[in-house]
Amino acid sequence: MFENELGENCEFGCYHPAVTACYYILVIGITMFSMSPFFLCATFFFAWLYAVLMRGRKVIKKNLIMLLTIVVLMTAINTFFTHNGETVLFYINRNRITLEAFVYGLSASVMLISVMIWFESFQALMSSDKLIFLFGKFIPVIGLVISMIFRFVPLLKNRYEEISMGQKCMGRGGQKGLTARVRQLAKEVSILIAWSLEASIESADSMSARGYGLRGRSSFHLFKMTGRDIRMLVYMVAAGGVVIAGGALGETTMAFYPKLIWKIPHPAVFTAFLLLLILPLIIDLAGEYKWKKSISKM
Repeated sequence: MFENELGENCEFGCYHPAVTACYYILVIGITMFSMSPFFLCATFFFAWLYAVLMRGRKVIKKNLIMLLTIVVLMTAINTFFTHNGETVLFYINRNRITLEAFVYGLSASVMLISVMIWFESFQALMSSDKLIFLFGKFIPVIGLVISMIFRFVPLLKNRYEEISMGQKCMGRGGQKGLTARVRQLAKEVSILIAWSLEASIESADSMSARGYGLRGRSSFHLFKMTGRDIRMLVYMVAAGGVVIAGGALGETTMAFYPKLIWKIPHPAVFTAFLLLLILPLIIDLAGEYKWKKSISKM
């Protein structure tokens, strides 16, 4: 299970871009303002699960390294530099190390990691044309910037790999000694920066020549809001509205200082959040099952 990455080819990615954007705005927004361990564990689990479905098993190793790094750093920093809390674990130079500071740092790190992993699947689903379609007509500059941000890191990575491979083919790779390696790295980074700046100028001139951002400019797209999209929007807004209302009443958080107060969220609010989180998984797995079933009948 989850051996092949789906990316934009998944069933959930076939919905209208507004549906996908609405889903991630709700999920990421709720995650960012939730500190309850119940909500954090749920969003963390489904973020990982959907990222593996979208990107394949290779994402596990990368996300695991990121997870351990962020958890260790944030938990350690908050534990050793925040001395609030009643439950003292031990003392370091008369500074209290408390359980409350440790749990808060751990919760904050899980929340941050969950948001980052959700953005991974968002990047796989929301291509540049979808982002420009959503924002290009109303806020063209912001729409272009957002699409470039999500494209920037993988683009630089691919360009750097091309530069490095070219340098190796020219016999300039695999130098011995730290100084030679640093010089070669600086040369490759310099080429990468020059290439990126030149490509940015060409893209800006090309878009300016085509009239991007001018009033009245039309654009071609294949996106059309259907009844299926409207029903999905109503479902997401209803589930998200329940969770947001619960969050306004304090159901998505808990008290850390001066004493940990474990609060069990209202079943209706937590169930609505679970139904929102599991939505793309059900859609993609059902779509993949139908596709395999149709292939087997051929």
